[in-house]
Amino acid sequence: MAKGFNRGPAMGGGGNPMMAQIQKLQKQMAEAQDQLALETVSVTAGGGAIKITMTGDQKCQSVQIDPDFLKDADAEMLNDMVLTAVNLALDKSRELQEKTMGPLAGGLPF
Repeated sequence: MAKGFNRGPAMGGGGNPMMAQIQKLQKQMAEAQDQLALETVSVTAGGGAIKITMTGDQKCQSVQIDPDFLKDADAEMLNDMVLTAVNLALDKSRELQEKTMGPLAGGLPF
């Protein structure tokens, strides 16, 4: 057999519908990830004394602590409340990510 014959299509999707579908899905996933980086979720803990804002790609954007809360709180209580708020924000951010990315995972061809 001559060299160069009987090869599959070049890596670029040259006529391969599955490759084209994968490339389309990659583009959609990249766009969804870009969108997640722009969207934010916010949660509060301690009756609103602590507010955490996080992006859809799990980057913390702000931590706000009500100054009145600091008058009566000790360090251990503050640590617990911040930890609770951060974990709630992460959970909410993951829910947003699952809602955004989940439908795309259903389109995988394998």
